[in-house]
Amino acid sequence: MDSIRVSKVETTVTSFGSLLNDLQVEHVSYTKSGTTKLGTIHLTAHHLIFRYDEGAEKEMWVPYPIISLVSCLPQTLQGQYPVTFHTRTFETFSLSFTKDKDATDVFESVKELTVATSVSQLYAFFYHPNPPLPTSTGWSIYSPRDEFMRMGIGSRSKAWRFTDINKDYSFCSTYPARLVVPTRISDATLQYASKYRSKCRIPILAYLHWGNYGSITRSSQPMVGITQNRSIQDEKLIEAVFQTHMSPESRASNAPIYGATTTNLIIDARPTVNAVANSAKGAGTENMDHYKDGKKVYLGIDHIHTMRESLGKVVEALREADTLLASIKIDLPQQVSSLSVLDRQALRRSGWLRHISAILEGVVICTKNVHVNSSHVLIHCSDGWDRTSQLSALSQLCLDPFYRTIRGFEILIEKDWLSFGHKFLDRCGHLSSDKFFQSAGDLANAGGAEAFLASVQYRFASQNHIKETSPVFHQFLESVRQIQRQFPERFEFNVRFLHQLYYHLYSCQFGTFLFNCERERRVGDGENPPPYERTVSIWDFLNSPTEMALNLNPMYNPSLDDPTNRAPDADMGVLFPNPRDVRFWNELYGRTDEEMNGRPYIAQPRESPGMTETVDEDLADLDRVVTPVPLPSSPNSTALNQSIRSISIGPGTTPTLEVLPGPSSPPDTNVSKPAENSIFLDSSASPSWISRLPSPSPQASSNRTARAKLSDFQSSTSVKSIWGKISSNASAAFSVVQDTYANVTKDFIGVNEGESLPARTADLRDHNTLNVWGEDSLSSAASSHGSLASATLPVPANPWAKPRTRAPPSELEDNPWSSVRSPPMQHSSDFEPYQTSSSLPPDPTVAYPVFRTQSSASTSTLQGTTNSTTSRKSSVAVAPTPTNISPSAHAPGSIDPLGVGLL
Repeated sequence: MDSIRVSKVETTVTSFGSLLNDLQVEHVSYTKSGTTKLGTIHLTAHHLIFRYDEGAEKEMWVPYPIISLVSCLPQTLQGQYPVTFHTRTFETFSLSFTKDKDATDVFESVKELTVATSVSQLYAFFYHPNPPLPTSTGWSIYSPRDEFMRMGIGSRSKAWRFTDINKDYSFCSTYPARLVVPTRISDATLQYASKYRSKCRIPILAYLHWGNYGSITRSSQPMVGITQNRSIQDEKLIEAVFQTHMSPESRASNAPIYGATTTNLIIDARPTVNAVANSAKGAGTENMDHYKDGKKVYLGIDHIHTMRESLGKVVEALREADTLLASIKIDLPQQVSSLSVLDRQALRRSGWLRHISAILEGVVICTKNVHVNSSHVLIHCSDGWDRTSQLSALSQLCLDPFYRTIRGFEILIEKDWLSFGHKFLDRCGHLSSDKFFQSAGDLANAGGAEAFLASVQYRFASQNHIKETSPVFHQFLESVRQIQRQFPERFEFNVRFLHQLYYHLYSCQFGTFLFNCERERRVGDGENPPPYERTVSIWDFLNSPTEMALNLNPMYNPSLDDPTNRAPDADMGVLFPNPRDVRFWNELYGRTDEEMNGRPYIAQPRESPGMTETVDEDLADLDRVVTPVPLPSSPNSTALNQSIRSISIGPGTTPTLEVLPGPSSPPDTNVSKPAENSIFLDSSASPSWISRLPSPSPQASSNRTARAKLSDFQSSTSVKSIWGKISSNASAAFSVVQDTYANVTKDFIGVNEGESLPARTADLRDHNTLNVWGEDSLSSAASSHGSLASATLPVPANPWAKPRTRAPPSELEDNPWSSVRSPPMQHSSDFEPYQTSSSLPPDPTVAYPVFRTQSSASTSTLQGTTNSTTSRKSSVAVAPTPTNISPSAHAPGSIDPLGVGLL
């Protein structure tokens, strides 16, 4: 280790056996998640160490690059001077000092040690494991020749070749030294094609599928510009890529194979607007008129700045929850353990899961096109080292089971992330910035011009590399976790392996993730030995026996990836993740799954044996069965033109919906099947169907077996009491209304007691009993009515009513519980009034059916035929019930005080 770069230090001897300049402060309060402990803080050259006074707990070591934000706060009411630390591992802790000088010294020292001016100042260049790691082959774990030969280059397929055009990184400084290109394309063609691609990143092979000759190639965006530039060499290169499957055993391409169903894709990971807008900068996207063998797909994945802001919103929600939880624990220390204060709505508004879902959707498109369609995919975004690396690596992870092993996953990261030039140094922000160190007295103690200059320096000084930071590789690891969670038996490594990768991505303890491209790792600055010789590879650490034992997945079953398996559920080792099944990686954020993602839905059993007596009492009135009850029909009612829905409700059940198809009509194929435990109410269903019914019929025992489970909300005590009050109040209200209704009906029926029921109600039969209005005789109408009188309709019982003896059914023309009234029929001076056998004179307020003249017969016939057809299409046949009507039921300006159609 080098000596600490702080002037306010004292010399101490550490366990490493070397003299270090170490800043040490005792009696420091360490607070995390509302828990405070005392200890001593040590600031070494590369770590902040906190040693507990009790000595029972292990020391806390925090590498400086892990620190993301430090705030020096004013003095508290308790006389403490706190310094708050936020880390890239989504942890927050506070160190409180008794002296302002100690707090300021620690703040300034951590700031100077964290903000590095060169990569060579990072911990990886001073880390020497003691004892040495068992292996030291991490830098050579990936060999381009060996890996592409494993895929079949040169053996299974001769349509591809290796080229050394970039052996000294002069062709493209951000590409690897060894490239694989189509055999038909010469190096001279590659030189011309490189001028048409941003940063000279031409289409290069990344993966050749083991099951066929489909491939994944990657590049940067074309330099189309506003003038719509084109490159013949680039078009020939992509054409050769898309034709490598036609004659893979030959070095030359033959004629196209007729009948092939290739769907070659050029996948632009950017949103369409962004891709087109780049034309103003001289770049853009391909003009597919010049690329005949493929189609283009836009994935709509946002750029690095949007991703940085999205993760920032997640971090902000986590920090607010930590702050709130710490304040609550001071007042309610006994209740914090079971308290969740994280705002999940804020997490959803961040859009982080939406971005991951968009990435997985693109992965599924690539995977299906290569494996199912045996075709080729060319992936690019803007420069081809961020979103392109995500899509390419994740697609290969799904296509090739080898990359789901520990060694294969390490090779995948080396190939598609490290060698193809992902900018780890810029994206991870290893050098940090003064912007992330905030002191309350920075601007408070300065006045006038000094405050203005300090503000300008704070905002604009040395912020260029900060604008390039983005959690791209973090997003890749979280996407891998989504796939691993969906297919837990298909990965050799567990979630700890991914967590270790994330931690050392920012710890800067190893040299693997410190640079932007392969050239910087292999060549260096030319003055010192290359970094791969001066630093330790992370793969040496992860491949040590101790780590391997901790990172193995006990559920891993490699037999599921056998390509020769022809079982019904076999997938030949190719995974197709569900892009909509995404959840926050709660272990990474230090939270529980329920806290970040909510409580998962668990399907309840059909029967609920643990029902309490209160529930049974409150739902006693729901114990009804479906019984046949005759219903009247209305000329304009649409209830009979749709399927009748019956609802069976009983104690201990959840209301379920059942569609009863009509005997003469086929089932409606346009109606989707309702989900379990869901209810879809028909808008045309009349509320009068849920009425008080007579004693249960013999069908009661069979109908009781159709009950469903109770919904979850009925299990709470408060809801039980509310349900009981609603049930009793509704029952009383319905009793009053039905008693009033029954009395009016009795008075109305008693007008002509000497006449038979059909005779008294002959003038009130609805139009469904008449084939054509006004053309049938009274006798034919009566016979039609008699033939349909026996048809009944099963309706649900009143869930609130108690068993009681019911008065005869109401004989009103319209449905008494429906707000839709039948329109009155218009009189015509040419029609002969309908004659009734009643001794009373005709009621002028009642519209009687009349006989029509010959001139209107055709119109009436058409109308009657339509009504008849509509009636036949009904799912059930309903018999019209003989009804009477109140003389003032349709009187203009009448007011209905009960809301049931009666005065």
